[in-house]
Amino acid sequence: MASRILIVEDSPLVTDAFSILFRESGYDVDVAGTVAQAVEVATARPADLILLDISLPDGDGLDVLQQLRDRNASPRVALAMTGHGDTRSRQKCLDAGCADVLLKPVRIGDLIRQIEHLLA
Repeated sequence: MASRILIVEDSPLVTDAFSILFRESGYDVDVAGTVAQAVEVATARPADLILLDISLPDGDGLDVLQQLRDRNASPRVALAMTGHGDTRSRQKCLDAGCADVLLKPVRIGDLIRQIEHLLA
């Protein structure tokens, strides 16, 4: 059975590109563009990995992880994506339970290798 990745990102260009890439790599993929959608999707279809944008239209992307923990629906792994490379932003993501923090723009090859490693 293929691992499931939930992409939480409000840019359709990014979600479309990542969806195609991950499906071609053999993963099942779900997409959400808001905190509310992400919680709804991940509760209905638990993800092995959540690729999480921190800045979403309806709030802080890290709220997704807390809401899923509250529902006992936490993913096996979470990776954060942010445009802010400062130490404080990175630490906030790690403290929230992310395995790593990726700086946008994300390098696709590095992302795939990291996902393969984390889901192995």
